[in-house]
Amino acid sequence: MKRYSLSLLVLCGALLATSCNDLNEQEPAGNKLSTNQMLATNEMIPERAAATFSGMFNYLGTPGIYGTARADDFGAISAALSCDAEGADLISGDNGYNWFSAACTLQSRDVHYANPLMRYTIPYRQIGVANQIINSIDESTATGTPLNQLAQAHAIRAFDYMQLAPYFQFSYATSADKPCVPILTGTEDYFNNPRATVKQVYELILKDLDFAIAHLQGYTRPSKQYIDLNVAYGLRARANLLMGNWAAAAADADKAMDGYTPASIAEVSVPAFDNIADHNWIWGVDITEAQLKSNSNAGYQNASSWLSAFSGEAYAAATGNVPVINKLLFDKIPSTDVRKGWWLDANKHSPNWANITWTDPSKGTSATGDAIADFEIENVKTPFDAYTNIKFGQQSGIGNTLNNNDFPLMRVEEMILIKAEGLAKSGQEATAKQVLEDFVRTYRDPSYTVPSTRTLADEIWFQRRVELWGEGFFTMDAKRLGKNIVRIHAGEVSNYPDAYQFNIKSDDGWLNLRFPQREMDNNEGLKGNDNTGGALPVSGQNGDLRDGVTD
Repeated sequence: MKRYSLSLLVLCGALLATSCNDLNEQEPAGNKLSTNQMLATNEMIPERAAATFSGMFNYLGTPGIYGTARADDFGAISAALSCDAEGADLISGDNGYNWFSAACTLQSRDVHYANPLMRYTIPYRQIGVANQIINSIDESTATGTPLNQLAQAHAIRAFDYMQLAPYFQFSYATSADKPCVPILTGTEDYFNNPRATVKQVYELILKDLDFAIAHLQGYTRPSKQYIDLNVAYGLRARANLLMGNWAAAAADADKAMDGYTPASIAEVSVPAFDNIADHNWIWGVDITEAQLKSNSNAGYQNASSWLSAFSGEAYAAATGNVPVINKLLFDKIPSTDVRKGWWLDANKHSPNWANITWTDPSKGTSATGDAIADFEIENVKTPFDAYTNIKFGQQSGIGNTLNNNDFPLMRVEEMILIKAEGLAKSGQEATAKQVLEDFVRTYRDPSYTVPSTRTLADEIWFQRRVELWGEGFFTMDAKRLGKNIVRIHAGEVSNYPDAYQFNIKSDDGWLNLRFPQREMDNNEGLKGNDNTGGALPVSGQNGDLRDGVTD
């Protein structure tokens, strides 16, 4: 009997996402391609190398990239939504139609579930493609396009390990020497590859990003779905933030934001965050009409279908699963802050959609502004709940069925907040406070001053939670900061479904993902070394916990 492990998934990715439907046919002799094989292949078929490089980016958001008909199969975007659903700020329904319910309940620790399997597998498939590029280009002689592709492959590999490391172990500060995830660079024994330590994983991440930064100088990318010097600096800023290298994080963030400006108050006073061309996006996933026609389920396997309230053919809008903000966080946003309007209030009001009209073409009826909330269109839109997000627009137009919303992987606003945090935690609190106030006053809330009711560190986390809501940062932030997951306050009314009403202590072992059963069965190095501890949360638990932000 053949064994199918991460090696095959990595190889499958390395042979191109689009050609990988049957894993049983993807096992070459020796379980891996040699460097010489790859070099020879690329020399004989140059277009193969170009296709491999382009295919590497497919894992970021291509509908159905894992190869299933599941509505949650859309790569790194889907993983970002899962990571936020596991946290305390983003709520989706408990109604039998929510493909992210395993993340909402944290049953995503079950080793047999599809959600964690895809979240584990997709980064490693992309790592497999990156490894093929890295091992098939001679860095000592490469120049021009091959060198730029090599640098981007190193950056992608670092990005992927940052999609894994924070979720399989606690923070670098407390757990640097503890087991994290296996390292794959193309030379390991795939079937006996134990977990590397957190420190070892981050050493590879920094090494990859150092290489990318050194070799992307002067490179101009064809579009923002690719990686240039700004993105590489931004990724290293994240890595340094995760490691607690505060001054380095601030310095890298400053370089990453060079040439970019935040979205203005006017620009975010309407539903937005759907177009990679926006001037505040440093890096993103560019969803094309061709991708949306790539398979019969692609129209539902995308960010529009799950994050936007305004699609005319979306899974979430049609089934009552458009993500909602936790009222604990919403209530902390000042009324003078334009971001308050990114969500409906308790009465389903927002000033941000006052000039938006949604028409039902089948009946000739329409609704404008707040009336949209309870407007119903058969098989298209159910009434919205209070606190429903309208942060994410519909690039193709309100009610349009073309779900081509792009997704932000890095915005300049994130870099500003990294800079503020890095400065604050490296002994420069006054400067950090000024950076934070300048950003919020100019671009979000003209009345803003750093409040005295929170520490500066907690205020920066509050700003991250509001600004980056729905973009995949909550769980990573909570774990690196050692924060409790606080969804409810005991004795207070919550807008979480009953089954999702629980809090989790910051050191609860249940916060660490488990390795998929398939991988443990086939990688001898993982046997007996999975994450343990904690238990599936139950409704009502730990209602007295607090997080320093929603207190």
